[in-house]
Amino acid sequence: QVQLVESGGGSVQAGGSLRLSCKASGTIFSINVMGWYRQAAGKQRELVAVIGGAGIPEYGHSVKGRFTISRDVNENTVHLQMNSLKPEDTAVYYCNLKTNWDTSRGWLSDSWGQGTQVTVSS
Repeated sequence: QVQLVESGGGSVQAGGSLRLSCKASGTIFSINVMGWYRQAAGKQRELVAVIGGAGIPEYGHSVKGRFTISRDVNENTVHLQMNSLKPEDTAVYYCNLKTNWDTSRGWLSDSWGQGTQVTVSS
């Protein structure tokens, strides 16, 4: 069992910044990937940014150069610094942790946070 507690989010004007944090607890294996996805109204959930234990980040195309993901491995916490926010960044942002990798079946544990709203006004 993995629990994810998200914090941050809120409302900001275009061009502003916000910071999201997510702390994980429970059974977390050393091989894991943690990060953020988002879902805007009427759209599918999409990748924002993820980062593995080695610290190599992967970003969604629309946020490259504006968002930065970082993690504290010892604290099982991931942060998302969002700069130069645009109205199209408005969405519910979900923290995700994938752990317990099986070479035959993939990730055996795939957990989601409750989501936090980010609203960017023009």
